[in-house]
Amino acid sequence: MPATLVKSFTFESAHFLPNLPEGHKCKRIHGHSFQCEVKITGEIDPVTGFVMDFADIKAAFKPLRDQLDHRFLNHDVPGLENPSSEVICKWIWDRLKPQLPLLTAVVIHETCTARCEYTGE
Repeated sequence: MPATLVKSFTFESAHFLPNLPEGHKCKRIHGHSFQCEVKITGEIDPVTGFVMDFADIKAAFKPLRDQLDHRFLNHDVPGLENPSSEVICKWIWDRLKPQLPLLTAVVIHETCTARCEYTGE
């Protein structure tokens, strides 16, 4: 019986989107209180009752959060020179997937009404 776990994380970061046209508000430096959801899907272990321990997801994400939190993404984080929500999702996916083979999605909420979901496909 498969189940999906969702572990949420937050980080505060500043960025701008350099490839947008002049005058676009997101071309200016601004910040977000990002929320990231990491989704893991797999079979429930009959002994532990877990798909995976939430603590293992937290441990895998910690080094990434340390790189993202209170950073100027364009300048402080290699690979995020154009840090759209889509690019941030893929950046996180690429670093988590080797550690979390059951990873099925990374979701980034840049505001309470706007988010991106990346599934590696």
